[in-house]
Amino acid sequence: MLRFLFIFSLFFVFKSDTIQELSWTENYKLTWEDFKGKPNQETDAVAITASGLTFSYSINKTPQKVHSFKTLVKAHFYPEHSWCKKEMVDDHILKHEQLHFDITELHARKFRKRITTLKPTLDLNEKLNDLHQEINKELAEFQDTYDKQTDNSINKEAQLNWQKEVAKQLKALEKFKSKS
Repeated sequence: MLRFLFIFSLFFVFKSDTIQELSWTENYKLTWEDFKGKPNQETDAVAITASGLTFSYSINKTPQKVHSFKTLVKAHFYPEHSWCKKEMVDDHILKHEQLHFDITELHARKFRKRITTLKPTLDLNEKLNDLHQEINKELAEFQDTYDKQTDNSINKEAQLNWQKEVAKQLKALEKFKSKS
């Protein structure tokens, strides 16, 4: 059985000041060497993917008007918090874990698209923060549904269907993809 760990960048505090992360890119696929965390032998899970969205913004405003704003949304994989039981994993399970990371990128794209619809109003920071919370909730629910419907990769037909559907959605939002 596989399990998924989702990290909310604003709500999860790591013990160290430096966090090793891999940003999602179209041309890089995870390998088992990327899973550097210590496996939890107390669970049936054979792999855990720690991924999440980071989000920042700046707003140029005066008390009466927002003049401009910039945002940065990234999909990350966290190697030190991702782990696998190397003697139990295979390529099929790696594809399942990769799709968790791809789903994180999908939601980064959805987030970027929604940001483009925002108007520069005085309550923009509240709108951005609300949107961030909303997309994180949707991402967590999507990841959970993925694991349930694929039975944590055991249902190979469902796994293949999810791979096709996520690829289709990523393509539809291609103009919002992460930049290298």
